[in-house]
Amino acid sequence: MLELKHITYTVSTPEGEQTILNDISIDIPDRKLIVFTGPNGGGKTTLAKVIMGLVTPTGGQILFNGQDITHLGITERAKLGISYGFQQPPRFKGITVRNLLTIASGDTGLSKDKCCKYLTQVGLCANDYLDREVDVSLSGGEVKRIEIATLLARGSELMIFDEPEAGIDLWSFARLTETFEQLRQRELATMIIISHQERIIQLADEIVVVGGGELKHRGSTEEIFPLIMADTLGSCPVLNK
Repeated sequence: MLELKHITYTVSTPEGEQTILNDISIDIPDRKLIVFTGPNGGGKTTLAKVIMGLVTPTGGQILFNGQDITHLGITERAKLGISYGFQQPPRFKGITVRNLLTIASGDTGLSKDKCCKYLTQVGLCANDYLDREVDVSLSGGEVKRIEIATLLARGSELMIFDEPEAGIDLWSFARLTETFEQLRQRELATMIIISHQERIIQLADEIVVVGGGELKHRGSTEEIFPLIMADTLGSCPVLNK
């Protein structure tokens, strides 16, 4: 389980101290898909980066499976099973999909069958992709699904995805949502997804609304999603709670 206790994050600006995250406490249960949503600039991405270790909080504590990881670096957290999927996954000219899966798994003798298993789980055929370079020849959707496959090869226990729908076409988006749904059904990992996309939000076991650097509301999809949709007609009832 992931536990955030009174997390704060402030930055210095010419106008003075600015609070990005303000006293956030939340527990993320194992093997669930949790969607963080809310207005732009509300602190969602910063919160995700705090969990991964890309940003160091100025206050509070982070526990992962009972271990205090507040001051651990990115590499140490990755070794514990925490992974991060970027809005725009990096491309690697000269590195094939097979190379990337091998590096992610830590198994220098990673078999084609295992590579096929990871790629199949994200809807890709190993024969079509294993020997392709992870470069500009791949679409945004393909690169994002390959990134998820590397997280599976890594054996990640907690996967964090920052707006995975960004910059991909409708067909790739449909395949991506299928991938998330399959991972959720198989309970292969805990997933935290930052998203504004209705189809992804509806996949969630729980929705967490973040705004103004604070947790504004949390609940089941059945409870929270109708409130989010009601915001299209006026002020958000969730953010006003």
